[in-house]
Amino acid sequence: MENQTQDTLEKTNPFLTPVQIIEPKNKLPDYQFEQLPPEMQETLKKQGWTELMPVQRKTIPYMLAARDMLIQSKTGSGKTGAFVIPLLQVIEKEHVFPQALILVPTRELAIQVQNEIAKLSEGTGIKSVAIFGGVSYEPQLRSLREGVHIIVATPGRLLDHAQRGHVDFLSVRDLVMDEADEMLSMGFYPDMQRIRKFLPRTISCTMFSATIPQTVRSLAREFQNKNADFLSLSYDKVIANNLEHRYYMTDVMDKDVMTIKILEWENPDSCMIFCNMKRDVSYLEQVLTNYGFHVGALSGDVSQKTREKTLNDFREKKINILICTDVAARGIDISHVSHVIIFDHPDDHEIYVHRSGRTARAGRSGVAISLITPVEEIELQKTAADFGIQFTKMPPINEDDLANRVRQRTLAALDRDKRVLGQKARERIRRYIPLVEEMVKIPEDKEVLAYLLDQYYWHELEQNRFKKDEA
Repeated sequence: MENQTQDTLEKTNPFLTPVQIIEPKNKLPDYQFEQLPPEMQETLKKQGWTELMPVQRKTIPYMLAARDMLIQSKTGSGKTGAFVIPLLQVIEKEHVFPQALILVPTRELAIQVQNEIAKLSEGTGIKSVAIFGGVSYEPQLRSLREGVHIIVATPGRLLDHAQRGHVDFLSVRDLVMDEADEMLSMGFYPDMQRIRKFLPRTISCTMFSATIPQTVRSLAREFQNKNADFLSLSYDKVIANNLEHRYYMTDVMDKDVMTIKILEWENPDSCMIFCNMKRDVSYLEQVLTNYGFHVGALSGDVSQKTREKTLNDFREKKINILICTDVAARGIDISHVSHVIIFDHPDDHEIYVHRSGRTARAGRSGVAISLITPVEEIELQKTAADFGIQFTKMPPINEDDLANRVRQRTLAALDRDKRVLGQKARERIRRYIPLVEEMVKIPEDKEVLAYLLDQYYWHELEQNRFKKDEA
């Protein structure tokens, strides 16, 4: 929560003003700033707050009532405060055992949430700890032994502590999953299933996600009771229809690079990429293949035999990216497409509707992402006006953020694989530690280690895709 007034936040962040709010049938009244305990009001006022954000006003009553909720709200809308504020109100301070568990996908988010808890609980005696991989176990273990009320954790490291008997889950009453869609896409689901077995049967579970694809709904059913409710703070009408329209600004010569960035950032299960010209289909197929993606291409230059094989491979998920022109895509009806990337905005605005409609089928959710030059942005605005589509303009994908996202996925996969190793396998691995220590001192050898991690990452992407198919 930034040290800004609510008015300033409303002006600088459009996500704080929902266009549409979907609430449960038996909805609860909004929670107001004045209802907070006096000491918490003072804490928030010191940080420049005089009222709660929409997602906080809507969410807090349900958490205080211990009702299981699946909540859709954009990143940056105040989600962290929406679950931290009610949790701090129900913690029994005298009982210094874990009472609330907050699961997040990355160490950065764990640190961010922990810092927020520390600020809002200052002077209350409530203790919290952030547990995540990539650092020493000892400080985390020390905090757990001394006693904490709230645990913020990434699933992998928490499971490590749980399996070693370091965590007492008997008093946990509240489970919060932040960025549930990201946690699932990063392959944390098996770990979360294992963690659930450590938790008490009667527990309140609140899940937050910026988007609510079908996979998140399925996940929620396994962690929440059958009467769990849905609350959505939507920022355009499209989200309510399970199809989100986004666009990135780019120069025409950088569209290939931007496509790679989007694919790495989104890590789609299944994606169709639409180009206006046959030559762009062929060019993009070569670029993405050389980068390491498993792609297929359809255009007027593709023979019928090759077309049938490519379509069959895409339908059976042997490849997860299909590049095509509109003519080549005619007659294709595949319901599992999670993403559509529009490489060139079409001159005919109705064609955009057909392209974006390739995803969000059969009750599933989907994302349509356009690569837009300054000239094309004018046509995009016309498309929006013609069909009443609300497009979200996305910020540039930062290289450091993208690299960190990939590293986190790799680390999560490595942690998961390492945990299932037997004692003998662990002993075998230790023989390489001296070699690793030598290699990290030599630049050329560092590249060898980076190469091995990269190979592992791409292999894991394929393995996870096949595992999802089998499931």
